[in-house]
Amino acid sequence: MVKKGTGSTKESPNVDRVVTQNRRAFHEYFIDEQLETGIVLTGTEIKSVREGKATISEAYVRIDNGELWLIGCHITPYRHGSYTNHDPDRPRKLLAHSREIDRLRQQTDQKGMTLVPLRIKLRRGRAKVDVGVAKGKNLYDKRQATAERDAKRQIDRAMRDARR
Repeated sequence: MVKKGTGSTKESPNVDRVVTQNRRAFHEYFIDEQLETGIVLTGTEIKSVREGKATISEAYVRIDNGELWLIGCHITPYRHGSYTNHDPDRPRKLLAHSREIDRLRQQTDQKGMTLVPLRIKLRRGRAKVDVGVAKGKNLYDKRQATAERDAKRQIDRAMRDARR
């Protein structure tokens, strides 16, 4: 966001920015509900996240002892860090209210439900993880979603050509 009269092109910290998104989760799961959680990061991890050096395509969320944990998230070590750099694949604690965690536990106790990270974003300078309560798609569900997407694309293309 550029302010008038200043030569600054730096983004305002009040603007939300999606750092990474788990596109595979939207393809492989039906997302029933989403919850925004905080994430506990060290100093060099947040610097890497701000540079966009995080991936959650292979990650999942687990509930242990009433706490949410993000497992399998890879945050690349900060390039200007030294001995203070972090382990890139360590489990990271997610921050949510205990009643929200209890509600998530009840939903995941149902057959076929799981917790998947959907995106990491920066909100007002703080890293947040959107966690989705998801149910796995079958192969025919994936084919149907692909067919619907292709049909919508063809309709949009035909509408655009008709306007010309």
